[in-house]
Amino acid sequence: MTLHTPQRILVTGAGGYIGAALVRRLVQNASHLHIAQITALDINLQGAVLPEYPLLRKINGSLRDAETRALALTEAPDLVFHLAGITSGQAEQQFEASFDVNVVATMALFEDLRRLGNAPRLVQTSSIGVFGLPLPARIDDQTLPTPTLTYGAHKLMMETLLADYSRRGWIDGRSVRLPSVVARPAGPSGASSSFASDLIRELCAGRPYDCPIDAEGTIWLLSLTACIDALLHAARIDAAQLPRTRAWTLPALRASAAQVVDAISALYGNEIVERIRYCPDPALLAQFARWPQLDTSLAESLGFVADKSLHQLLERTQQALQGDIA
Repeated sequence: MTLHTPQRILVTGAGGYIGAALVRRLVQNASHLHIAQITALDINLQGAVLPEYPLLRKINGSLRDAETRALALTEAPDLVFHLAGITSGQAEQQFEASFDVNVVATMALFEDLRRLGNAPRLVQTSSIGVFGLPLPARIDDQTLPTPTLTYGAHKLMMETLLADYSRRGWIDGRSVRLPSVVARPAGPSGASSSFASDLIRELCAGRPYDCPIDAEGTIWLLSLTACIDALLHAARIDAAQLPRTRAWTLPALRASAAQVVDAISALYGNEIVERIRYCPDPALLAQFARWPQLDTSLAESLGFVADKSLHQLLERTQQALQGDIA
């Protein structure tokens, strides 16, 4: 499968967990995807594990900086993956930083692309954080986003702006709402939902884990491999197939913490159960561990798929932790 004939690709947030994996996949498939150049931009690109490749241009700098954006856009991109952002927990604690990156820098990027005049296709990562409390018993394509976190509010604002720029023909945008993408490496991520990654990573590695949600806590999960598949698929879809909002929630596996533990036990042995201790944090439960049933009919009609099972998700997670994103 090929992308929509892009020649030059820009990836913002290319040093992050998802961004770096996307760049590696693009490099692996550069000839198949007919790529002339990939520009990887991030404020901390030096710490990212990116391949050396003659068509890969690396820019270490902030998306907030006009000169950095100008350098990244020296030649107009045909396709942009906009992944740069301040995540949920950090956004709630640092409103100004979230506003500067998630709103102001994103608006500046859109404006720079508008001025280039070539209406590039743009895939933007949004979040299930656009849904707020109280969460309904079911979320589907008709559920009204009512964020109760700063992160979700800023993401919803940029969904709306992307749709307007697309309506005007300045970009060909699409916003995909990501669930918890697992399993991130250890270390601070700024995401309040990072416990989902910690749960899987630590137990799979045979280490004990104090889980900040209860056994009945429900989460929406997507493997990194499935996430990269979804981003690339989003870039292929013709604009005529998209909803007016240009935004949709990706399919995901809904599972309780206990179900995740059981799936890990099936792969690594029953002693896994003895390594987990549930220590629920009331502040996390309502917003991050009570996700209801999910209906993603729109995304499924567009060809998006979740991992087939927790077993497949766990296998893919182990591959990703070992640096293999097939």
